Amino acid sequence: MNENATLVASLARSDLYRSFSTAYNEATGLPLAIRPVECWQAPMHGQRKESAFCALMATRSGTCAACLQAQERLTKAAMERPATNVCQRGLSEGAAPIRLGEKTIGFLQTGQVRRNKPTEEQFQRVLSQVRAAGLETPEAELRSSYFQVPIMPPRQLESAVQLLDIFARHLALKLNEMMLQAASTEPPLVVRARQYIREHLTEPLTLDAVAKAIHTSKFNLCKVFKKATGQTFTEYVARLRTEEAKTRLADRQRRVSEVAYDVGFQSLTHFNRVFRELVGLSPSGYREQCGRA
Repeated sequence: MNENATLVASLARSDLYRSFSTAYNEATGLPLAIRPVECWQAPMHGQRKESAFCALMATRSGTCAACLQAQERLTKAAMERPATNVCQRGLSEGAAPIRLGEKTIGFLQTGQVRRNKPTEEQFQRVLSQVRAAGLETPEAELRSSYFQVPIMPPRQLESAVQLLDIFARHLALKLNEMMLQAASTEPPLVVRARQYIREHLTEPLTLDAVAKAIHTSKFNLCKVFKKATGQTFTEYVARLRTEEAKTRLADRQRRVSEVAYDVGFQSLTHFNRVFRELVGLSPSGYREQCGRA
């Protein structure tokens, strides 16, 4: 898992984010997602209040690809300030950046709404698009979910995104606080080791190499790291690489072997074994399960 993803995951687990997410869902009726800058999956898939139509679009790689392209356009526009975007199917979404100093590490994202009441002509056009992309959901189910997408005037959606912008600033303050607390309780040696591992995760990593890079002995790093993290060096690296692989497996255009080597595993056999031990599924099985979610 890269540094941005690690920081955003910490925020997602915080009581502050969970409380706000629940309140936002109930107050607006909209889904809410927190995601790192680097994200290869539909961020709001599986979230509370997710649109039934968008959930169907996320079940096939062909229809999901169009969603991911829309996500990319939205996040490029929202790198420094809140932005909204309309996807290929006519749904609007918005995002607000979470910034740590001058750097954007992630986004709060919402939407999956229409600006105007849809027409039969629009539905037929979308139906042709999703059929061409391989989605075989019965027409009646598609029609029902398509016409049930909430309608929200542009100004109302923009106001919802402004709320996210305000909260994103609070999250940035929370993150600074969390980082200061971690720095004060974790040995500096472990902080430096974690940072080096994150920065070189996709490269061959050994305990000896990391120890040399942070100017300590292999024996000392092994002892201090296990005491501070509860994991051996090897276990920690394997878990980080597996989490990164889980994110990349959502992109069905990438082969499993490609993902394995990209995240730093030196053999496909080793990757398959470690992934199954930590996740309980093979990489291919995990990818299929995500597609059905």
